[in-house]
Amino acid sequence: MAPKTDSAEGIVLNFVNEQNRPLNSQNAADSLQKFNLKKAAVQKALDSLADSGKISFKEYGKQKIYMARQDQFDIPNNEELNQMKQDNAKLQEQLGEQKKAILEVEGEIKALQSNLTFEEIQTKKTKLENEVTQMEEKLIQLRQGVTLVSPEERKAVEKLYVDMINQWRRRKRMFKDVWDAITENSPKNSKEFKEELGVEYDEDVGVSLQSFGDLMQSGRKRARF
Repeated sequence: MAPKTDSAEGIVLNFVNEQNRPLNSQNAADSLQKFNLKKAAVQKALDSLADSGKISFKEYGKQKIYMARQDQFDIPNNEELNQMKQDNAKLQEQLGEQKKAILEVEGEIKALQSNLTFEEIQTKKTKLENEVTQMEEKLIQLRQGVTLVSPEERKAVEKLYVDMINQWRRRKRMFKDVWDAITENSPKNSKEFKEELGVEYDEDVGVSLQSFGDLMQSGRKRARF
C-alpha cells in the first residue's frame, strides 16, 4: 500500500522519485525543511521505504545511499533517445533565438528611455531659442561697433593672463634647475631617464610658452592700434 502523499513517508517518496538521483539522509533532510521534517523523521521514512521496497538503497560503510526504483520509469530505447536529442537541439535553438530577441527588445527599451520626452524637447527648444536670441543681439551690437567688454574687464583678464604666463615661466625655470641638478651626475641618459619617469616637456605636448607670451604682446599692439 502506497503511503499517503501528505505523510512523512509520502513526502520523502515523492522527493526521491522526483530527484531520481543518489541521495543520503542529509541531502533529503536539507531539501525537505520546508515541510518541517526533521532529519530523524526523514531518516526513519527513508529506512521504512527501503525496507518495504518502495525505494532502493546501497550501503557504503556506515552510510546509506538511497535512490528511486528504476523499474518504475519508462526507459526510452535508442530511437526514442535520438528523437529526444533532436527535440532538445531544436529547443536549444529556439531558446537561443528567444534570448537574442529579448536582448534586442531590451536594447530598444534602453534606447527609448535615453530619448527625451516631449516636455524635455520643448524645454530644450526654448532654451536654445533664448541662446540664439542672445547671440544675435550680441552680433548686432558687434556690427554696430558696440564694445561688449569694458576696459576694466579687459584689463582684469589681461592681468590674469600675464600672471598665469609668469607662473608658467617661473615653474618652468624651477623645474629646469631641479632637473639639471638631478641629471648632472646621473649615469643614465637624460632622454631615457625622462621617458622612464614619464616627464613631458611643453614641446612634447605641442605647447610653447613663447607663443603664449607673443600672443599677449600681439593683443596689446592691436589694442593700442
